[in-house]
Amino acid sequence: MENFFRVGVFANTHGIHGEIKVFPTTDDPKRFEWLKKVYLDTGKEKIKLEVSKVRFQKNMVLVKFQGIDNINDIEKYKGMDLLVDREDALPLDEDEYYLADIIGAEVFTEDGTSFGVLRDVLETGANLVYVVEHDGKEVLLPVIPDCVKQILVEEKKVIVDIMKGLLD
Repeated sequence: MENFFRVGVFANTHGIHGEIKVFPTTDDPKRFEWLKKVYLDTGKEKIKLEVSKVRFQKNMVLVKFQGIDNINDIEKYKGMDLLVDREDALPLDEDEYYLADIIGAEVFTEDGTSFGVLRDVLETGANLVYVVEHDGKEVLLPVIPDCVKQILVEEKKVIVDIMKGLLD
């Protein structure tokens, strides 16, 4: 299972004292108000940062980190992901799961035939869409009851019904 979840992307600096603008990628941007720490994913390492101040501006979250008081100390990380560890993730309700936990899951049809591997999840206005690698191609499966029949997170399996027209 995934141990880190992306909650935002460092979009830009804000002022000269090390504050940054974060584009939130979480369902609840207000969660930044109670976050004590985040990890900056540089691609090579995850740098732990202590959150000292949070405020909101339009669709962005302005974050100040403890010990980072100069634009030059943070500017080089622009465009990188901000992560939280699993213990700081939003709690799940019954029958909910973290999308990161099903990426890479095997996808099977209802009759048990292997269909492919779930590679990504797209968020649309109406519903989620699973991007499944099937026979070297990407197939988009809407996450609706008629199509996605069962999600077995612990087993990393997704059971689907390939509705007429999805493979055309």
